[in-house]
Amino acid sequence: MRITLVVEKFTPQGGGVERVAWEVARGLRGAGDEVSVCAREVDSISLPGVDVKRVRVTGRWQPWRTWRFSAAAAEVIQKARPDCVQSFSRTRRQDVFRAGGGCHARYMEQIYSARGEWLRRASPRHALALAMEKAVFSDPAQLILCNSEMVRDEIGERFGVGEERLRVIHNGVDVDRFRPRRRDESINRDQFERNWLLVGSGFRRKGVDTALAVMAMRPKDERLTVVGGDPRSAWVARARALGLSDRIVFYGPSENLPALYRQADGLLLPTRYDAFANVCLEAAASGLPVVTSGANGAARWLADGARVVSDPEDIDGFAEALEAIRPEKLARSMGRAGRLRAESSTWSDHVRALRSLYRSVAGE
Repeated sequence: MRITLVVEKFTPQGGGVERVAWEVARGLRGAGDEVSVCAREVDSISLPGVDVKRVRVTGRWQPWRTWRFSAAAAEVIQKARPDCVQSFSRTRRQDVFRAGGGCHARYMEQIYSARGEWLRRASPRHALALAMEKAVFSDPAQLILCNSEMVRDEIGERFGVGEERLRVIHNGVDVDRFRPRRRDESINRDQFERNWLLVGSGFRRKGVDTALAVMAMRPKDERLTVVGGDPRSAWVARARALGLSDRIVFYGPSENLPALYRQADGLLLPTRYDAFANVCLEAAASGLPVVTSGANGAARWLADGARVVSDPEDIDGFAEALEAIRPEKLARSMGRAGRLRAESSTWSDHVRALRSLYRSVAGE
């Protein structure tokens, strides 16, 4: 098959959508497909056999870049005439639109207060995102690829999209790179009995404030390491005000996440909205129990590998969940369950399901 993938940034270095697009392109090429990628920004690293078409979109204003990239990508697709086009970004014309960020309208409801949501709907950035979302979901010619059942249900209910247009394919994970620690690997505990890990940029959305409040309720022999690229000064001050200066580590971004997972006892992610948090997949593959919120599309997928607190603002609920998995035997059991789930959600599984979807599109 001749497949065109559309993504604003094509790089293996990014998180989330960038990593997914890169792995999909590599997997499709390995399966023998003719793969081209239309992108606005391209990494210096190349994928052998993948034809990358870079479109020039100038301007610093994000809404303008989004709109222009969508138009430029449509021109590239029209000339290429592939068997199937999948977009990972907010673009208007494709056969398969991956709603990797979930439902933007739902995201705004979860993140902002009612007044804050109203104000942000008036901003050009959010207005364009909502308009493009509505246009794509209203287009019967396009299939909507969801990375979780949560996202599928949100889009179906809010926009009246029929089941025949909604497909769920969960994200993939590299189970060789992310693996449980060996028996001969020890955790650097210092004076702490439990090391919890929170991974993800966008600290407010990821619920770092909730996590800090939870840690203030937990025993002093528990530590939390926060990994992400957000500015840290305000969060360090908040931790200090809660008396947590010696129990919270703001690590910054890291290129060696597998090692950090192997030094942790569990993942804490009280996210306010995540279509499917990839870090949950990585943690599960690493044999870690996960505590997350019901606003995370990965929660349902994790099954017995997670403790799920329905309300992302429920500080007491998260504290109780951490207490529940403190016993080593239960934590190991949850970790094994998560690892089994991850082994059934590799990138090979992901690409295999995508190729089946592409064949149905090409056949139609």
